[in-house]
Amino acid sequence: MTLTSMIVFAGALFIAAGTPGPSIAALVARVISKGTHGVFPFLIGMWIGDAVWLTVAVAGLSAIAETFNHVFVAIKWLGVVYLLYLAWKMWTASPDTSEAELPEARSGLKLFFAALSVALGNPKIMMFYIALLPSIIDIHAINTLGWMELVACQFLVLMTVNLSWMFLAGKARGFLKSRRAVQIANRVSAGAMASAAAAIATR
Repeated sequence: MTLTSMIVFAGALFIAAGTPGPSIAALVARVISKGTHGVFPFLIGMWIGDAVWLTVAVAGLSAIAETFNHVFVAIKWLGVVYLLYLAWKMWTASPDTSEAELPEARSGLKLFFAALSVALGNPKIMMFYIALLPSIIDIHAINTLGWMELVACQFLVLMTVNLSWMFLAGKARGFLKSRRAVQIANRVSAGAMASAAAAIATR
């Protein structure tokens, strides 16, 4: 990978990842509703989902991805169902829920797979790597080292973008002090999560 190609890739990914979509909406809703506690499995699931699509594109498996389209459709709908479940939980959550009542660490695996299913079933992510990426860099000239460089660059960009969104959502949560404000935040988060599910389902 040349430096120019890496910069072009990083810039395009930064714009694509920073644009609010189903994954960002789900992340922000999760942080506003429950705080940053236990959110990293969710972030890791998002990042690995992107890495899977990048690997599919670099390996030239676009045709295979189309052949097994039904598999990705199934993953997509699993993600939609789980997001709707989270939206329902947020909508019905008690404003008096304390930090001690947040999900325990063992629920991190569920969050990881939820984020992974959202990333793998998100058409926006899929189109970036399968359709747009080949027009940005010559994927046929990428070897194993080049793939590793792209994945490292990808993780760096996604960490920057997603952690920034997480920080902003966490700050917004910090302003929510009253019981009424917490209830409104839960309802707004539920709406954002449901919207993310709808965005994935209708594409």
